[in-house]
Amino acid sequence: MTRVMCDISMSLDGFIAAPNQTLEDPLGEGGEQLHEWVVGLVSWRERHGLEGGTANADAEVVEETVARTGATVMGRRMFSGGAGPWEDDPNADGWWGDEPPFRTPVFVLTHHARETVSKAGGTTFTFVTDGIDVALEQARAAAGDKDVAIGGGASVVQQVLKAGLLDELQIHVVPVLLGGGVRLFDDLGTEGIKLESTRVIESPTVTHLRYRVVN
Repeated sequence: MTRVMCDISMSLDGFIAAPNQTLEDPLGEGGEQLHEWVVGLVSWRERHGLEGGTANADAEVVEETVARTGATVMGRRMFSGGAGPWEDDPNADGWWGDEPPFRTPVFVLTHHARETVSKAGGTTFTFVTDGIDVALEQARAAAGDKDVAIGGGASVVQQVLKAGLLDELQIHVVPVLLGGGVRLFDDLGTEGIKLESTRVIESPTVTHLRYRVVN
């Protein structure tokens, strides 16, 4: 059965991006610290067409997530950092170049229609203007017997949580304090969301927390 999961890095004080995000610095000032734990891992490097890397428990967590993902849903700002009509977006082709690391279908939530974009390596970007329910329906169909990953940003994660559509939440807690930026859990409404802890894996650079969302 296809599950909907979110897998995301977060600072100890609850931020998934730092203040002052720009096209040149999309994670904000100091936000790159959130992903320093992953960029040297063999499983991350292989996915990005790079050789070498460290093989450890953190790498196994990444490898596991990659193996189970059959499709991804993300917001417009995660795709390009832009807003408004596509012809006005200076990064309309996205962040990842000609061969993105997803290698599966990606569904981008946007208010502005656009034809599907196919990239090398098996990644396709489909732009969905009908909301999160339609995006998830399309992603589930595309994922086959694998899972759907919610790629972010925070607004998309919050939408899925509030709607009761998320099955699993995996947070990679990085021991840094950003002091500001984009909070992962900033707007969840007044309805209680219950989580059940299912796994904790610790390493010197990050703690991996996995929760089942109790609907």
